[in-house]
Amino acid sequence: MSKLKFRPIGKHLAIKQIKEEVKTDSGLLLSNRDVEEIRYKKAIVSVPGTTVEIISSGDVIYYDSSAGYSMFIENEQFTIIQERDVVVVL
Repeated sequence: MSKLKFRPIGKHLAIKQIKEEVKTDSGLLLSNRDVEEIRYKKAIVSVPGTTVEIISSGDVIYYDSSAGYSMFIENEQFTIIQERDVVVVL
């Protein structure tokens, strides 16, 4: 990952979503539409905000899929969420 020259303000995080293939217990792959209905998504934290203390750059997280918004910064697409939308840090 390149050194990024921006920093979210406050409790915001700039993340990049990790695309996952989701399988059932029997080994069947779920369709894209079914995957979109899953409440939580996996991502990697690119840049934590100025007052985020527990979550660091490079952490893999699960966050509420209805949270945040996408934007292009430095010609890369990021999702910006709030720290409170993170439910698990791996």
